[in-house]
Amino acid sequence: MMIEIDNKVVSSEILEQRFCCDLPRCKGMCCVHGDSGAPLTPDEALTLEQILEKVKPFMSTEGITAVNEQGVALIDNDGDLVTPLINGRECTFTVFENGIATCAIEKAWTQGKVDFRKPLSCHLYPIRVKEYSNFTALNYHHWDVCAPARELGEKIDLPLYKFLKDALIRAYGEEFYTQLEDAAKLLSLRAEK
Repeated sequence: MMIEIDNKVVSSEILEQRFCCDLPRCKGMCCVHGDSGAPLTPDEALTLEQILEKVKPFMSTEGITAVNEQGVALIDNDGDLVTPLINGRECTFTVFENGIATCAIEKAWTQGKVDFRKPLSCHLYPIRVKEYSNFTALNYHHWDVCAPARELGEKIDLPLYKFLKDALIRAYGEEFYTQLEDAAKLLSLRAEK
């Protein structure tokens, strides 16, 4: 089922699916596996260009080399603007700590070095956003590397939209999130009947 809020069509799975990243178990593999890097908007690519020197101290040597060779963004085989990959594997901004993939951009943001947290596509994951001429579609992306997140989400009974509250508010604002909460309550009431 789909729910429409303003010009956004939201999959009911975003309201119903339980989800909470479990980094000790998944090891941040969403930053490593996949066919291409993180999807970017043109504005995000420009921002990455502007903050790159402040992010580089948090990057791996391989990541810096990849950015120096490929830039902060490129067009992938599907024609999408994305971050480059290191040797066709992880995102160029991925760094590993104790075997867990983390984000150099977010590390710089956490330490107050930059105002940009990370690409919105990463912040919203596992929600995938598709822009159409008359509306925006928000869908849940079911990926096997996120099985630990689904298990933990079920265990602690945390709906995906609540797990991604900050990201959803960053993307669409407080009012949108409030309407999303209202829609979830209505779905819950309907399911109880």
